[in-house]
Amino acid sequence: MKRVHNFSAGPAALPTEVLEIVKDELLDYQKTGTSIMEKSHRGKEYSEVDAQAKERLTRILDLKDDFHIMFLQGGASAQFMQVPMNFLGEGETADYINTGVWSKKAIKEAK
Repeated sequence: MKRVHNFSAGPAALPTEVLEIVKDELLDYQKTGTSIMEKSHRGKEYSEVDAQAKERLTRILDLKDDFHIMFLQGGASAQFMQVPMNFLGEGETADYINTGVWSKKAIKEAK
């Protein structure tokens, strides 16, 4: 099969080996009878996947104990709204530097 490379901001092309593993477990994740996509995000299987991914990223990135990995939905653009909402207290403001397209989006969401 001819693979096409994707050079956009995301999502990225995955190695064929990774896709083969996903394909094999798509219908039956670790012999549980269902896909990981059908598991509850509060369930044991998802919690194990989440913990393993965080542990591996912590090790690969050599993060210290004062860093925490968070998996958030919505892509990077969603953070334009979530960062000020979660980090600014009542009545607090933030300064933004308008450097172009992406900062304009961040400024708009922060308002």
